[in-house]
Amino acid sequence: MKTITSWKEIPAFEDGAQESAFWKEHELDGKLLASSVHQPDSRESTTITLRFDPRMLSRIKRLARSRFLNYQSMMKQWLAERIEEEQKKLPE
Repeated sequence: MKTITSWKEIPAFEDGAQESAFWKEHELDGKLLASSVHQPDSRESTTITLRFDPRMLSRIKRLARSRFLNYQSMMKQWLAERIEEEQKKLPE
């Protein structure tokens, strides 16, 4: 079995059968695999405090539960989407 030591050694596959055949004869080097694992940095996230009307927060939590999401994650997603919309409106 050939060990892949660089991501460049992995070809573009035309279909799943071709990819399957490739991986039957190749494996990823452990160091390469370990280098691809994301190590979160505590600076990647900042804690903030927002005050909400309790009824509004309850509605948000209910919506999140109906979508099987954490309400804070759903709110971050909403904010990210809105930021993208607003940035598209800005003149270049």
